Amino acid sequence: YASFSGAGLDGGFTTESPAGDGGLLVVLFSDDLEASRAGVAAAGGVIVRDIFSFPGGRRFHFADPNGNVLAVWGHDPVAG
Repeated sequence: YASFSGAGLDGGFTTESPAGDGGLLVVLFSDDLEASRAGVAAAGGVIVRDIFSFPGGRRFHFADPNGNVLAVWGHDPVAG
């Protein structure tokens, strides 16, 4: 995993899994990852990858009702 940050833009690259369909993954930030996950599920989102740790924090992936896959990340509360 390699991350970058600057000029108001943060991101990262990983080789963890095979390339997908060539689309991008929009990643949103949350101060409370568990509450955001519950809210997504309650609103009809389908959790496609449950909360997991990665360099820089934790996140989960979900599909919205139209099938678009997005992610939500938050800081790791243990790491601070």
